[in-house]
Amino acid sequence: MRRRRAAVAAGFCASFLLGSVLNVLFAPGSEPPRPGQSPGPSPDPGPGRRGGRGELARQIRARYEEVQRYSRGGPGPGAGRPERRRLMDLAPGGPGLQRPRPPRARPLLDGAPGWPPAPGPGSPGPGSSGPGPRLGCAALRNVSGAQYVGSGYTKAVYRVRLPGGVAVALKAVDFSGHDLGSCVREFGARRGCYRLAAHKLLKEMVLLERLRHPNVLQLYGYCYQDSEDIPDTLTTITELGAPVEMIQLLQTSWEDRFRICLSLGRLLHHLAHSPLGSVTLLDFRPRQFVLVDGELKVTDLDDARVEETPCTGSADCTLEFPARNFTLPCSAQGWCEAMNEKRNLYNAYRFFFTYLLPHSAPSSLRPLLDSIVNATEYQHLPGSTIPQEDYGCWPSYHHGSCLLSVFNLAEAVDICESHAQCQAFVVTNQTTWTGRQLVFFKTGWSHVVPDPSKTTYVRASG
Repeated sequence: MRRRRAAVAAGFCASFLLGSVLNVLFAPGSEPPRPGQSPGPSPDPGPGRRGGRGELARQIRARYEEVQRYSRGGPGPGAGRPERRRLMDLAPGGPGLQRPRPPRARPLLDGAPGWPPAPGPGSPGPGSSGPGPRLGCAALRNVSGAQYVGSGYTKAVYRVRLPGGVAVALKAVDFSGHDLGSCVREFGARRGCYRLAAHKLLKEMVLLERLRHPNVLQLYGYCYQDSEDIPDTLTTITELGAPVEMIQLLQTSWEDRFRICLSLGRLLHHLAHSPLGSVTLLDFRPRQFVLVDGELKVTDLDDARVEETPCTGSADCTLEFPARNFTLPCSAQGWCEAMNEKRNLYNAYRFFFTYLLPHSAPSSLRPLLDSIVNATEYQHLPGSTIPQEDYGCWPSYHHGSCLLSVFNLAEAVDICESHAQCQAFVVTNQTTWTGRQLVFFKTGWSHVVPDPSKTTYVRASG
């Protein structure tokens, strides 16, 4: 009897230990959600920030108004919601992507706005060559091959095959994602938090429509449906692409990599001169792009911004990157000049061009490629200097400025790179007793004046 009790106790302890390990390994958020996976019940509301539900309603309204701004002046009449059906019931008689229904959540916040108008018809459907009817919920009946593709901070992406055989991507708010989960923990309002997160998806949908271009992912349609305990959840239907993997791209031919860079160059020009104005991608990384038949296309636009940065002086117009910073002029209208375009250019350089262009390039093109890649480095301004833009450094030959001696130009660049304040340096015609060149390191380069005895090098973003 005593042995039996000991065995039962040992088994209970082992089961408890195994369960604890599994809970740690497969805690919510540690593994991407799979089709059919339940996000579990809503957590208890946390203490919340100051303002509580009112703060959540304010954030929802701010995102609502942002989408409204981008929606104004959209394509022709006819904008509205397509017919409704439960999107996650993807397989007749089967569970598809449907998830178990969690406990009922609290009602939507008072004062929170409804949905802004969605874009109207006009985007071509998959396999069509021109504008046509937008896909709606009816197009998702009897789809097959539903597969989880991936998820990010806010959204989850699935791949499905339409009855006609065309594969498309479905994007929806990730119910077990970080964005929705952190909001629910803070405000305890599941419906309101869903609406806050879904406005990112709606913003992306509107921008995909307004920024239509061969290097912008095509929006095929969208569907509103009731999912879990939340009405009117939104799912978008888009073109399907392959994720950008830099390691794989470096193993492709130079011609294929050049084609990708050419696609990116065309996209940069389009974003700088779009119908909405100059658009910048605040989250500009390879994972925000996909490849479709060898063409690079931007797919993630929920972090895009159209407005230029307001300013009162050039000090407000600093672009900060891990390796270097850039200072741009502040216009008379109070906006940083071309900051959106400069940010896109430099991000394209540091994430794409610097890796894809020089490697194994044809020898006849290398001088031109060097010029392109180095266009984001220091600009050489002979016979000029920057007055009254000094900062103190240690050690320095001068009390009120940063005056150091260098062996050559490369050492001057290295010193400027190591100083967070340095935006330019001026090489004088003087040398020290050891023969090293004297260099003033500067904080800015807005004012350049002629000086035949000096040569200025300034950081430039293209």
